[in-house]
Formats: sequence, structure tokens, C-alpha cells
Amino acid sequence: MEEELANLNIVDDEEISVQAVEDEVGTNYSMCMVGRVLTDSVVHFPSIRNMLANLWHPLGGISITDIGKKRVLFRFYNMIDLKRVID
Repeated sequence: MEEELANLNIVDDEEISVQAVEDEVGTNYSMCMVGRVLTDSVVHFPSIRNMLANLWHPLGGISITDIGKKRVLFRFYNMIDLKRVID
């Protein structure tokens, strides 16, 4: 029986076609900032978003996204706006 098992061969007549899928283009975070709200109370995200957009008034626009746990992703579309907010 051991000899029979040693002589077993796996024959696969069926060919499987595999296509490689290119990775999706990654998100560019070069002009992004992450901020955190430093309060223990409940945060109303739309109010925070509107207040900061009005305060900073970016020329190229801004996207403000809630990423959970009182953290916010700020995506700027103009490097001048980002530098102005950082400074």
C-alpha cells in the first residue's frame, strides 16, 4: 500500500486561466491633515465642518470627512490653503 501511495501522481488536464488585476490607484494624502476634537462632550460634525470651512475659507476648496472617534480628515485642493492653515 505504501508503494501504491508513493507512485500516485496528480494529473490536472484542465488549465486555469488567472488574470492579474492591477492595484487600484491609492489615495494621495499629501495635502491632507487629520484633526481631533478635544472635548468629552458630543460633537455635532456638520457644525464643526461648517465652522472650520468658514474660518479657513480655502481658495481651492476643502473636503472635511468624519473618520470616527472625534477625528476629522481635512483634504485640501491647493497647497497654499494647507500651508496657511498649518501656519
